[in-house]
Amino acid sequence: MLVPPPLSLYVHIPWCVQKCPYCDFNSHALKADIPELDYIDALLEDLDTDLAAYRLANGDRPLHSIFIGGGTPSLISPEEIGRLLREIQARIPFADNIEITMEANPGTVEADRFKAYRAVGVNRISIGIQSFQDDKLKRLGRIHGSREAVRAAQLAQEAGLNSFNLDLMHGLPDQSIDDALSDLKQAIALDPPHLSWYQLTIEPNTLFYSKPPTLPDDDDLWDIFEQGHQLLREAGYVQYEISGYSKPGVQCRHNLNYWRFGDYLGIGCGAHGKISFADGTITRTVKVKHPRGYLNPQKPYLDQQTQVADSERPFEFFMNRFRLLEACPKQDFVERTGLPLSAIDASINWALAQNYLADRGNEWQITEHGKLFLNDLLAAFVDED
Repeated sequence: MLVPPPLSLYVHIPWCVQKCPYCDFNSHALKADIPELDYIDALLEDLDTDLAAYRLANGDRPLHSIFIGGGTPSLISPEEIGRLLREIQARIPFADNIEITMEANPGTVEADRFKAYRAVGVNRISIGIQSFQDDKLKRLGRIHGSREAVRAAQLAQEAGLNSFNLDLMHGLPDQSIDDALSDLKQAIALDPPHLSWYQLTIEPNTLFYSKPPTLPDDDDLWDIFEQGHQLLREAGYVQYEISGYSKPGVQCRHNLNYWRFGDYLGIGCGAHGKISFADGTITRTVKVKHPRGYLNPQKPYLDQQTQVADSERPFEFFMNRFRLLEACPKQDFVERTGLPLSAIDASINWALAQNYLADRGNEWQITEHGKLFLNDLLAAFVDED
């Protein structure tokens, strides 16, 4: 039987100062002042539409987390972020320990802005550092320098937040092993509670895709990961998902809800949502992508709405769940998909025989061998009909 899981909210702010050459997110370079008043109004109307459609404002499912992403949300004033959060809470109750994260670019941070965001309800900041080396930041199209990156982390420490994250990439153009590890050591020295440390990948529809830079070879990438992982372990960080490391007890609760196949409303340009219902329905939504269309009062916010078929649910569940290194309770599969365990018997037995998974009675654990063959493991759950 499907049991509706915890509910989160994703809010998309689509603007940034300039588009980075590696970025395939729905972001748009600023050409004029941000219409922040109109956009916040539109976000709230978008939320009202969702809450009415899904009957979610009655308090049965309080918000577990909010993530304000982009683009560069820190281009929006603290006053308007505060209005947004107040109005959201007036529409749907917050859980007592709600996590409210906002992404920030070090190049848009003023001296006391983190404290101002904290004062209006943001309790977690995710800072897009990417590198602490000016030449690498320039190649990545970032608008901040290394000094601003360090200062932003220090400001986050001083702001009284529950937690903050530093986003750091490796495998950058012409990056040596020493360069990559130097960046990681600098990040560790700043002592963030959470670190997202991930490899640069070249995505379609980006400048790097049309004009590929020279990236480190596979041997260097493996050495960077292996040595960097050891540095993080020695510094007290625990890897809990593919690219997520945290001090004990401060994992990103919003991301955990994603990977555990939880539910989330998505409001804002191009935002994705997933909602489960006790009748067994799972609905996915995508909002209108471009700001002009989203802000057009004659156009609905919803661009796409689809139902997740029973045959698609095993792959969707495990595609998310296997990002996490924690064991997966078998009951979670039943409650989050609405399917019996017998629906995946053949796939699970194959994965166990391949030593991709270990059966621990009430839960499955992906093995070290399975992590190396994750695509093969996931393919076992794809519906072939």
